[in-house]
Amino acid sequence: MLRKIFVIAITIATTQYSFAQEAVAPVEEKKPATTISGFADVYYRYDFSKNPSNNRTSFTNSHNSFELGMASVKLEHSFGKVSMVADLGFGKRAQEFSYNESGVVAAIKQLYVSYAATDWLKLTMGSWATHVGYELVDAPANRNYSMSYMFSWGPFFHTGLKADATFGKAGFMLGIANPTDYKSAPLDSKKYMLAQFSYAFTDNIKAYLNYVGGKRYTDSAKTNQFDVVVTGKVNDKFSLGYNGTVSTTKFQIDDKYDTDAQAWWGSAVYLNLDPTEKFGLTWRSEYFSDKNQLVAMSLAPEGAAIFANTISANFRIHGLTIIPEFRFETSGKDVFYDKEGGPKSGNASVLLAAVYKF
Repeated sequence: MLRKIFVIAITIATTQYSFAQEAVAPVEEKKPATTISGFADVYYRYDFSKNPSNNRTSFTNSHNSFELGMASVKLEHSFGKVSMVADLGFGKRAQEFSYNESGVVAAIKQLYVSYAATDWLKLTMGSWATHVGYELVDAPANRNYSMSYMFSWGPFFHTGLKADATFGKAGFMLGIANPTDYKSAPLDSKKYMLAQFSYAFTDNIKAYLNYVGGKRYTDSAKTNQFDVVVTGKVNDKFSLGYNGTVSTTKFQIDDKYDTDAQAWWGSAVYLNLDPTEKFGLTWRSEYFSDKNQLVAMSLAPEGAAIFANTISANFRIHGLTIIPEFRFETSGKDVFYDKEGGPKSGNASVLLAAVYKF
C-alpha cells in the first residue's frame, strides 16, 4: 500500500512539474528577416568593324578590351509589414545606369522602404528599377549579356512613391515620381506618372501593360511611353518572351504643343532553350525604329530603323554563368561605321562574359 502511494505521489509531482514547465516556457519571438545577395560581371567584346561607336546600347561600349561590368551587393530586411531594400552597384555598368548622378549617390541602384498596409496593398517610397521593359540592369537577370535598344533608350529607374495592389490573378500599380532617371528632382521640374496592369492567365503565361509619362524639364516636351511584356513557359526546356514599346513626344512651340506627336518604337522576341540545367541558348530578335530622331542623332542624320539579332549561350557552373554571344545588326540606312569611320549598313560583334552571383 505504501508503495502505491509513493508511485502516485511521484506521478502527480512529475505532471505538475511538466505543467509548470509549459507555463513558464518563453514564447519564441519572431525575428527580422535579413537577406544579403550580390553578383559580379566582367566581359570582353570584339567589334568586327573595329569601331566601338557601332555599339549604341547600354553597358558594352568597347572594342578588343577586357572590361569590368559591375560589382553589386543587395541588402533586404523585413519585419512584419515593414521592409527595406538597399541595392548598391560599383563599376561602369552602375555609372551608366545612374548617368545623371555623381559621387556616392551614383552607386545606389535601388533604395526604398515598403509597408504592407493589407494583404493586397503595399506602399513603397524611394528609388527602384523601372517596371517598363523585359530586361533588367542586373546581368544575372538577363540571358543575353548585351542590352536591347528598348532597354537602353527607355527609363532606367524611378524615384518617388507607388502603390501596388493585387486582386487574384490581376495586379495594379500607380505611382508618382521625379523625372525619369533622377534620384533628386531638378529645380522646377514636373512629376511623372507611373502605372502598370499585370495579369497571370496561368502559372506559365503572364502579361504586363506598363506606362510612364510626364513633362520634360529640359524643354517642357510632353512624353508618354506605353510598353507591353508577355512571358510564356511551354515546358521545363523552352520558354519565350515578348516586349513591345512606343514612346511619343509632343514639343512645345510658342506656348502650344504640336498636335502631331513624334515617336520611337521597338519590338523584340526572346526564345529560350534549356536542354539541360547547365546549358541554355537564347535568341533575341529586335526591331527598333527612330525615324523622328528622338533617341539619338548618332543613329543617322535622317533617322533610322535597326534590325538586331543576338544569340547567347549560357554555361552554368553553380553560381557562375559563362556567356559567349554573337550579335548581328542591319539597317536600311548607313548607320554603322567601318574602322576609318566610313558609313555602312550592317555590323557584327562577338562577346564573352562571366557572371557570378551569390
